[in-house]
Amino acid sequence: MGENRIPSTDSISELARFWDTHDLTDFDAELEAVEETVFVAEGPGHQLLVRLDDVEAATVRELARARGVDEATLVREWIRDHVPKAAG
Repeated sequence: MGENRIPSTDSISELARFWDTHDLTDFDAELEAVEETVFVAEGPGHQLLVRLDDVEAATVRELARARGVDEATLVREWIRDHVPKAAG
């Protein structure tokens, strides 16, 4: 049963390993809304919250999985590919 529960840990790497092999939709009963910041990004850069509808989020998730990257990495790649062209 322990494998079917979200780990109780503050370790980003442990959580990343878990979510690499699990689907968030399988854990609806364990999820809760959180308004405050949970993780703070380290290093230079800015965070940007982007709200997607369910279909958009699922599409990004599937495209990222197909490329073998996480969703944030995929979106960052898209931005890096398109923002310089739009700015120039």
